[in-house]
Amino acid sequence: MKGLREIVLIHDLRRQGLSITAIARKLGCDRKTIRKYLARGLEPPVYKPRAPRPNLLRPFEAYLQERVSSFPELSGRRLYRELVELGFSGSYSTLKPFLREIRPQKTKPFARRFETPPGRQAQMDFAEFTVEFTDEPGVIRKVWLFSMVLASSRWLWGHFVASQNLQSVLRCHIAAFEAMGGAPQEVLYDRMKTAVIGEDEAGIVTYNPALVALLSHYGVVPRACRPYRACTKGKVERPFRYIRQDFFLARSFRNLDDLNRQFEAWRCEIANARIHATTQRIVDQAFAEERPALQPLPALRYEAVLSVERRVSRDGMISVGGNLYSVPETARRRLLEVQHHPSELKIFEDGQLIARHPILEGKDLRRVDPAHRKAPPPQLPQCMPIQGLRRSLEFYDAVGRRMAAEGSRG
Repeated sequence: MKGLREIVLIHDLRRQGLSITAIARKLGCDRKTIRKYLARGLEPPVYKPRAPRPNLLRPFEAYLQERVSSFPELSGRRLYRELVELGFSGSYSTLKPFLREIRPQKTKPFARRFETPPGRQAQMDFAEFTVEFTDEPGVIRKVWLFSMVLASSRWLWGHFVASQNLQSVLRCHIAAFEAMGGAPQEVLYDRMKTAVIGEDEAGIVTYNPALVALLSHYGVVPRACRPYRACTKGKVERPFRYIRQDFFLARSFRNLDDLNRQFEAWRCEIANARIHATTQRIVDQAFAEERPALQPLPALRYEAVLSVERRVSRDGMISVGGNLYSVPETARRRLLEVQHHPSELKIFEDGQLIARHPILEGKDLRRVDPAHRKAPPPQLPQCMPIQGLRRSLEFYDAVGRRMAAEGSRG
């Protein structure tokens, strides 16, 4: 259907002497259409009202209201995935206007973004989470998410730990580099104690020697944010809000291992498979292009050693990092040397290795190696039946009377 402007043009061309065929050719229309509008005159077109479209979202509005009321920070993408599982057939764009109505958008402060070339930089940070594991109902625990993000592709790696201690930092660095299949040229940190020890008057930063040793093994240079300017590593800090809203909220976890299993699945299937809001690229595809620019991993895995002395308790256990590990019952000394490796604990007595344990993830955990405890003594045979006992007493009674009779004769 032509609008009033096109109808006026058809009549004007006709007054100029153009034939119907010429007008149709000029306007790209059929000749029957030209004749129809010439016969009608300058009558404006009449549009029929569109048939109302079914509201696909209406059956799910109560569910969305309840979810947003209970968890105001749940991401729109997370809610959309939940609706699809419930049978919603609309698109994400159908959902967004309704979410804006029930959850007004907050104004975002202006921030300047700095981009780095592929393979140049990764950013690392911790975020604190509070969780109640279903294995420990009523116990509220704090856990920390170690996160490392490649600045160019925004590829994300993370792992929840029970402590921000040095061994957790080293262990997570090694796992992150192995997961990305290489190492960047530098890693950006804030002023956390496990990375930055101090800074002199000239602005020279002193880094933790243990962290520097690990990074040197992979050819990586540490870099610290300027004081009170942690926002310069926004590529790793901004995803923490996304992780809380899209992964952590409204989920349950049995324990720390289950938390990490669920997070790893979400990281691979959702976070790194999405179109990044800033780069407008699929994160995994951008990472595939950045990966050749990373430095190759060294031939040997880094093995950090932190040696400490620990006293053996009366029940044959030593305490390391808030967890208990067994020592063999054959150990003679009460003070033993413990070597803390990134993924393993080794116990020495007089320079001899007597025990090794995998590092326990968590707090107040206990690991006993069955080989460190002697086998229980064999069970004693059951008592003889009462009838058997009567015969034995009668026998000894007869022997006693006989001996007494022989004694009286003598």
